[in-house]
Amino acid sequence: MAKATRATKATFFCASCGREESRWFGRCSTCGAWNTATEAPMSARAKSGSRAATSRWGSGAGTPAQPRPLAEVESAAVGRAPTGTAELDRVLGGGLVPGSLVLIGGDPGIGKSTLVLQVAMALAARGETVLYVAGEESEEQVRMRASRLGEVPSPLLILCETDLEAMLEAATSTQPAVVIVDSIQTMARGGLEGGPGSVTQVRECGLGLLHFAKGTKTMVLLVGHVTKEGAVAGPRVLEHMVDAVLYLEGERFHDARILRAAKNRFGSTQELGVFEMTDGGMREVTDPSGVFLSESRGLEPGAAVVASLEGTRPLLVEVQALVSTSFYGTPQRVTSGFDGRRLAVLLAVLERRGGLKLGRHDVFVSVTGGLTLEEPGTDLGVALAIASSFRNRP
Repeated sequence: MAKATRATKATFFCASCGREESRWFGRCSTCGAWNTATEAPMSARAKSGSRAATSRWGSGAGTPAQPRPLAEVESAAVGRAPTGTAELDRVLGGGLVPGSLVLIGGDPGIGKSTLVLQVAMALAARGETVLYVAGEESEEQVRMRASRLGEVPSPLLILCETDLEAMLEAATSTQPAVVIVDSIQTMARGGLEGGPGSVTQVRECGLGLLHFAKGTKTMVLLVGHVTKEGAVAGPRVLEHMVDAVLYLEGERFHDARILRAAKNRFGSTQELGVFEMTDGGMREVTDPSGVFLSESRGLEPGAAVVASLEGTRPLLVEVQALVSTSFYGTPQRVTSGFDGRRLAVLLAVLERRGGLKLGRHDVFVSVTGGLTLEEPGTDLGVALAIASSFRNRP
């Protein structure tokens, strides 16, 4: 391990939540994760750059910000810019807020880049200047994807760049209304140790984009990779920086895509956006219940239709259950789109109160369409689907 000098002070970050410590640690005291300490030395130049960026955001360049009474700050109604995609606007709370920083995460190939490119084209078609920063594709590749989505408007600008400072200079000179970065894990800032995607780089690039968005009132959309656990890759502090964290979910072999908000400073986190992946891009689904119901409509043994309230919109979803004799010492409990611990509670209730002897049976529960049922009111429908399969009666 390199010895720290006066110019470079060694610090350690938790790769899970981003907590900073001056010494190595085995277990993070914030998130409780083990073996996540990552050494990330930061040069004095990078520190001074961060301080300068903070000063520019707070007041003028080189002028330290001064505190003032909150009551003297003018309270203006926050306007929103519709994205041209009604389902995305629903999840955001009505559209993008000027100066907001939005992070969109999801599994590889789920449609994140397609969704943000459609948003960029819709905004540019209205005359808004949009800067699309591609860190993973060439200009020709982005143009090919855009042609598949429709006519490419002229106000849509493309920049293939992974250096944050160069990207910010281009954004400052073009003054776009919206900046889209695909992806944050490919960006890097000079003067920092560690390659793109490292804890330090993701944190500092996120901080630089935050200062740019707040200082210029530019709307910034970030595309983020996710880990195998489903969380956005990089330090947890990135999710705390941004104003909204959206997750695009879905099954790889199913066309339905679900957009959820894990965090939203300007709206509800209970709303849900439903899309369908097609050859022409992400198509909005105006009747989501048709996506989550099969042709049987719950008329087969082990199937039940439940109503789930997602935000302000009720959805009809089909739950499919299968109960079979177990050939293992410990019966299997397998779920898809339903929490396994809730299933254990339902099985205990069915056996104790319903008289169903499920202790020696395997139980499989699946929610159609790739949707995850979180509302407790759907537990009754799941229990009925299990009982229907056990009795072999619709």
